[in-house]
Amino acid sequence: MITFRAASAKDLNDIVQMLADDELGSTRERYETPLPESYIKAFEAIDADPNNELIVACLGEEVVGVQQLTFTPYITHQGSWRATIEGVRTAASVRGQGIGSQLIEWAIERAKERGCRMIQLTTDKKRTDALRFYERLGFQATHEGLKMKL
Repeated sequence: MITFRAASAKDLNDIVQMLADDELGSTRERYETPLPESYIKAFEAIDADPNNELIVACLGEEVVGVQQLTFTPYITHQGSWRATIEGVRTAASVRGQGIGSQLIEWAIERAKERGCRMIQLTTDKKRTDALRFYERLGFQATHEGLKMKL
């Protein structure tokens, strides 16, 4: 049975390993021992922010999935809140077992609990399987997203 909880600092190694364990992640993450200080500082900032939640999926005591939720108030949509899902990953050992779907379904319910009227995410255009996955869960590609690396 999969359970969900807020990530703790002791989960960081598992989280970064999952983020680095794919074609795109391996080029932008640094999974090494010890972890770079930037990951620790980012975790501390997320943990201290009431509008950010880093959530892990656990199979028993093993961390097998992760996602970050950010809750943002907007003037648009009549001053409503929305949730943004980022950094969704499952451990390679459990891919294809429905854990990713459970993570997203959990995030949708959490967004509803927080009073959000919309939930959004982005996925790299190179992740065609991820795009199909999110569409299967009810997400629609209604906007063209743009990013700029700084």
